[in-house]
Amino acid sequence: MVDFSLWDIFRNLLLAARWTVGLSLIAFIGGGLVGLALLVARTARWPGAERLTAGYVQLFQGTPLLMQLFLAYFGLALFGVDTSAWMAAAVALTLYTSAFLVEIWRGCVAAVPKGQWEAAQSLALSFGEQLRHVILPQATRIAIAPTVGFLVQVVKGTALASVIGFVELTKAGTMITNATFQPFLVYSCVALLYFALCFPVSLYARSLERKMNANR
Repeated sequence: MVDFSLWDIFRNLLLAARWTVGLSLIAFIGGGLVGLALLVARTARWPGAERLTAGYVQLFQGTPLLMQLFLAYFGLALFGVDTSAWMAAAVALTLYTSAFLVEIWRGCVAAVPKGQWEAAQSLALSFGEQLRHVILPQATRIAIAPTVGFLVQVVKGTALASVIGFVELTKAGTMITNATFQPFLVYSCVALLYFALCFPVSLYARSLERKMNANR
């Protein structure tokens, strides 16, 4: 048993929280880019794009994130890819995030009145111009609140990366618990740090939602 003060525990958890934040940002930004590409492909109705996108979404939404992490960690190695826990977690969470974001954004694009599409077409705009100048600006206003809200789920989802050895907040809490034998104190600190990360994001999402509703 190692004698840790409360400050020592909290300081070590804060250091691990940096990796939680970093992994969350990579998953959210990477998932956003993949999700946007899938959204454009699906909205453009390219041949086969709608079925492929729907299958992609069903695959990653219909299977546990934990299984996806295991497959990324052990599966990439089968193809000769030198896989670290960091890479596997980033890949799995990026794909998982993109599957949810593309559905959120698809619903927001569908919420734009059909007359806006028709008006854009009447101006002889190309598909890309219709999206960029007419549809996406309106859909973005609707999408901001649920997108920011989903970031909370991404932050909490990073905790599962601990099962493949990635040392983020939850994994650090487990390691400190094994050294100190103070699980209640350590996991209380872990929960407090997750709350400190997620609560401001939740408040921001609610604030955005109120502003969007007030502007309609």
